[in-house]
Amino acid sequence: MLGNNDGMLDWLKHYRRAMFAGDLGAGLVVALMLLPQGMAYAMVAGLPPVVGLYASILPALAYALAGSSTTLSVGPMALTSMMTAAALVELVPATGLAAPVLVVQLTLLCGAILVLCALLRLGFLCALLSRPVLGGFTAGVALLIVAGQVEVLCGAPAAWPSTMLGVGTLLALYGARRYLPAHLARLAPALLLAFATLLVVVGELDQAGVQVLGELPKGLPPLGISLQPGLWPELLPSAALLAFVVFISGHSSARVLAQRRGEQVNDGRELLGQGLANLASALSAGLPVSGGLSRSALNHAAGACSQLAGVITALLLALALLVPTGWLSLLPLPALAATIVFAVLGMLDLDGLRQAWRYDRGDAGVWLATAACVLLLGVEEGVLAGVLLSLGGYLARSSRPHIAVLGCMADGETFRNVCRHTVETRPHLLLLRVDGSLFFGNAASVTAHIEELLNPSVRELVLDMSAVNGVDFSALVAFCELNRSLASRGIRLHLAAVKGPIGDRLAGSQLMLQLSGCLFVTTAQAFRHLYDAATAGDTE
Repeated sequence: MLGNNDGMLDWLKHYRRAMFAGDLGAGLVVALMLLPQGMAYAMVAGLPPVVGLYASILPALAYALAGSSTTLSVGPMALTSMMTAAALVELVPATGLAAPVLVVQLTLLCGAILVLCALLRLGFLCALLSRPVLGGFTAGVALLIVAGQVEVLCGAPAAWPSTMLGVGTLLALYGARRYLPAHLARLAPALLLAFATLLVVVGELDQAGVQVLGELPKGLPPLGISLQPGLWPELLPSAALLAFVVFISGHSSARVLAQRRGEQVNDGRELLGQGLANLASALSAGLPVSGGLSRSALNHAAGACSQLAGVITALLLALALLVPTGWLSLLPLPALAATIVFAVLGMLDLDGLRQAWRYDRGDAGVWLATAACVLLLGVEEGVLAGVLLSLGGYLARSSRPHIAVLGCMADGETFRNVCRHTVETRPHLLLLRVDGSLFFGNAASVTAHIEELLNPSVRELVLDMSAVNGVDFSALVAFCELNRSLASRGIRLHLAAVKGPIGDRLAGSQLMLQLSGCLFVTTAQAFRHLYDAATAGDTE
């Protein structure tokens, strides 16, 4: 396999002739999937279907230039298309401009943000979108899109041929996913759309009220872009959110497949590759793009060996636009709507919600609240609410870290929670382990809890710091005050098992200069020393 930590286009230096057959086959299979999928996702975004094909050509070539994944397939994706649609609902009336014009500017900003983040090495910011937030956001937007496709699925106005065709395609897609092998199930949308088009031709269903796609513009996408900086302030919030989701979706897909192949992905190159792909999409009148897991998994299963597979897919789609496109004009919209509904419903991660409910009700609440806010308030507001709830939940948990009272096990070296194990303790000696970093948000509650655990017989207090990974200035001040308070009552404060980086920061601090007790390398050392000292004092 090719390495993924090389420079741009270095994969070509390692390319071998034996890899071409796999890349060619994978490129052809993914092109068959992406042809109807690209058009469907453009419709999800409220754009002409051909825009989805435009966004499947140059972006794939741009990603091959800089991306690190050998299997990631870049193009329109359900989630980014849903977000684009949600943004356009507000922006089109506010600006009075056509949706294609706004989408190009939105895609341009999205790509520029990703490239800037790559240059500034800001990939870590994607961690702000936690799994519950992303799951709830996806569910909320998916339900909005499904609601918007019901009319197309059943025909407008409602007509039984349209309803039969749309619902029948939806049921066939479900059957294909349930009963066919995975690699065949992924091709089912293309095959079923071809069959539905054949039904329209043979049965003249377009004359019976079934809406069809209509003529597509022939030829390659127009190159060029008209910069409209006056729109950017209004577009920036949506573009920033899109950039986050584009990177998270593409990067997570690349990582999943890289793990299966024993490869690695480079965060910086992924940011740059996704950013260049979106800039290329804007240049070719496309919409925001990302790496889709289903397409990429098909690319992997079909035998892709390098980024050349994506290049071949792009070239085949370009060829499809160069040949006469009249064969696409009779593609029935109810069947296309069925593929949209099926793809979008497949993104509802209800199993993830069930797992979160069993593991952490707080995270499950964030999932549900984010979905509700997206449905009731809007996309950006819903995600912002989810992020704030996630951060608030984290701060709430961090503000009350677990504090264990420790005792000595029979081996004399291991110390465990007195509530969980049979251990040895001493009345004058209290051993506490703080399970969490100490910072401004929990310093007061930690010191208050320590005070509550003291009893009149305690003369030596040892804090096991083995689980503490950070101590900020507020926590330092709080523990200086605790040290003074304890000393005034004849109780000495000792620290044990302090990690090296924490010890380096504490060295020379006011706490260490005024510490009433000692600094011990291990809790066992502190226990033995203080126990022996107390025993010697009792003997005397």
